[in-house]
Amino acid sequence: MKTEILSDTLTRLTLEDGTVITLIGTAHVSQQSVGEVERVIDEVNPDRICIELDRGRFDAKTKEKDYSSMNLRRVFKEGKAFLLLANTALASFQKRIGAETGVSPGDEILGAAHIAQERNIPLSLCDREISVTLKRAWGLSGLWDKSKLLATLISSAFSKEKISEEELEQLKHKDTLESMMQELATELPAAKRALIDERDRYLATSIFTAPGRNKVAVIGAGHASGLASTIGELENGSLGTDLSDIASPPPKKNTGKFLSYLIPALIVLVIAWGFVSKGWDQGFWRFLLWVIANSGCTLIAAVLSGAHPLNWLISAVTAPFAALNPVVGVGFFSGIAESELRKPRVKDFEGIVDDAGTFKGWFTNRFLHALMLFFTTSIGSIIGTFVIFPILLGRFG
Repeated sequence: MKTEILSDTLTRLTLEDGTVITLIGTAHVSQQSVGEVERVIDEVNPDRICIELDRGRFDAKTKEKDYSSMNLRRVFKEGKAFLLLANTALASFQKRIGAETGVSPGDEILGAAHIAQERNIPLSLCDREISVTLKRAWGLSGLWDKSKLLATLISSAFSKEKISEEELEQLKHKDTLESMMQELATELPAAKRALIDERDRYLATSIFTAPGRNKVAVIGAGHASGLASTIGELENGSLGTDLSDIASPPPKKNTGKFLSYLIPALIVLVIAWGFVSKGWDQGFWRFLLWVIANSGCTLIAAVLSGAHPLNWLISAVTAPFAALNPVVGVGFFSGIAESELRKPRVKDFEGIVDDAGTFKGWFTNRFLHALMLFFTTSIGSIIGTFVIFPILLGRFG
């Protein structure tokens, strides 16, 4: 394979069979990227256009997003709250950056899709489903990395840092990208693996196997180098085209499942041992300490998060029992109760992305507020279980 670096954003790959693949590395909120995509397509006149989008994100960008049909109860029950939070935070961040630069996020990719439609050029959606990518980033991360990943997503939505068009263009330079990739690999190695490395392989394979002899691929600049090397490996046979190992969420770790049952069992054992070894009074006292620790911390979290007063009671009462359930957590009850006591209005659904970018929005938007309660009361219960209960048990138990 012959590789030609035409510029910081353009790479031409010529395979041994004569197939030419032109990679356009873009910044997704850059006006220059929008113009460059159209110019390169005009010059190359490809027989296929490949874009860094999956079907779900393509439909979301080309069709009006309707949150009003979303069932929060199902979101909480099916464990999709993190995915919803991540998508909301990312959408808010991208919209804010787009507002500063005057370009909507992904305009250059959608522009390529529109050109394909107008000129009757076959179009390939080459990216992995975003839900799979986020689940893999989450599932492959340890507890500490999950905390950092969640903090990064939330802080990006609230950040007020301004970014200029010049700074955006700098992000497309190879040395800047390599530095950023190295930093991500150091801080969040599992996230980097799912968000960059695996997607490099998925995108490269999809582009490599797509029909056509003269293809143009519109991708984020951060993927250009990885795609070029991966396509080389695909051509020489050192890497296969089977993507089944990265095309679905990772299986749940047996350790995590084991702990979800072990921790409640240990708590029950500690309380039961009080009954067996020291009598009814001591056993009941340990149970009371457990209730105080878990209910108290969950109640504090609910109050500080601005939950409905009736939800204070619901959260506190359900916390000690839900915390012992390995299937349904504390946040499930708090989140559902909040969404029922303060039902989301039409304006809440319409303003999700904008409200997610402000601290106040998470309290005033009823949809986001219920989502927030899911997380804050869960954190309160965790603190009660692993911090306050052992302290109370050591001092009074």
